[in-house]
Amino acid sequence: MGDVAPSDQLNYPIHQRTLDNGLRVIVSPDHSVPMVAVNLWYDVGSRDERPGEHGWAHLFEHLMFSGSDHVATGEHLNLLQSLGGAVNATTWFDRTNYFETLPVGALELALWMEADRLGSLPAHLDEASVDTQREVVKEEKRQRYDNVPYGDAMQHLVQLVFGPDHPYGHTTIGSMTDLDDATAERAANFFRNHYRPDNAVLTLVGDVSAKEGFKRAERAFAHLPAWNRRHRPPVVSLPPLEGVPVLRVRGRVPAAATWFAWRLPPRDTPEFDACELAMVVLGGGQTSRLHQQLVRNLGVAAGAGASAVPLVGGNSFGLAQLRALPGAEAGDAIDAALIEVERLVADGPTDAELARAKAQFAREWLTELASLDSRADLIGAYATLHSDPERINRRLAEVEAVTLGQVAAACAAYLRPGQRAQLDYQQEVGNAQA
Repeated sequence: MGDVAPSDQLNYPIHQRTLDNGLRVIVSPDHSVPMVAVNLWYDVGSRDERPGEHGWAHLFEHLMFSGSDHVATGEHLNLLQSLGGAVNATTWFDRTNYFETLPVGALELALWMEADRLGSLPAHLDEASVDTQREVVKEEKRQRYDNVPYGDAMQHLVQLVFGPDHPYGHTTIGSMTDLDDATAERAANFFRNHYRPDNAVLTLVGDVSAKEGFKRAERAFAHLPAWNRRHRPPVVSLPPLEGVPVLRVRGRVPAAATWFAWRLPPRDTPEFDACELAMVVLGGGQTSRLHQQLVRNLGVAAGAGASAVPLVGGNSFGLAQLRALPGAEAGDAIDAALIEVERLVADGPTDAELARAKAQFAREWLTELASLDSRADLIGAYATLHSDPERINRRLAEVEAVTLGQVAAACAAYLRPGQRAQLDYQQEVGNAQA
């Protein structure tokens, strides 16, 4: 893997076919081990939730394991794990994905179970199953978001960046109120709107030929009916922020902390790539400007970093995070960080900084492609979001082609200090966490 130059175009095989019912099937043979990754991307995420449905896409990630015509509750996980498979699912703003990595001998069973729940799950939704999975999601919300330091940061940030009424203005975990309003009937309607063959991409990566992969996908899924793929409203790109909206919250946090957030272009565009490289220069690791200046040189922050969050629906966003020293306010760290942002906007990165940022991207990209499961997920992502799974072989070359001038222009267009939102966490007096 280390011998692959970033400018080289990769050559993972990509074979595509669309079934008569609209299911897009992609097979990428890799005979290095007798394993196969099965990956289903459904083109539904939290941005597709209507008012009153916030959290339902993620709720459905759980409901999909609650049983179907021929598979009992919990059996999907238990059967594949008993055969040596690893099974999971995740939800994000732009998608919900379901994936298994398993011995190739279990492939037909995995596909049959995926097709069984896609074709019959609504008939098996009842109030008991919705209640059970709702409580699981609500407990996840309590443990991961409500009762941990800074756990609600993303919720505040997306509202500051996009506004609460924007498709990206709420997080995937949703709200307790909307989760409480989910019923079996409403959940079934949500399923019928979004879970359908023509709104999904099935990717198989591993020890299977293209011919055999298509044959097995056809056998498992071809009987499912087709209907017109639903269409989202036209995507609207928002301009950069103006006026620096600021939100200050107090909580039981171990130290004061601040986030800056910017609206960025949509993912995988040359402008976004330039912004993402700029965010790496600003705060990507210990060689970045924020860490070097705030943590090492000035000693005004315990930690500092920055990254871009890629999204496809008109805008992405970028984040920079500063954590104050224990017992200190964040003001000095904020002032020093803004100086670094202003300097990057004014001068752009150096040649060496841009080279390091590209090398970091290449290392992470090649690491993702090295494993069957994450390679299948990237193929599914580019097929779903861009209708171009072959692009996984070109991404290194695309990022390598970004010039110093493009990054400098992106900094000036999108990352000015006056175009940011700001979230400040302050410690509750006498009630801070150690």
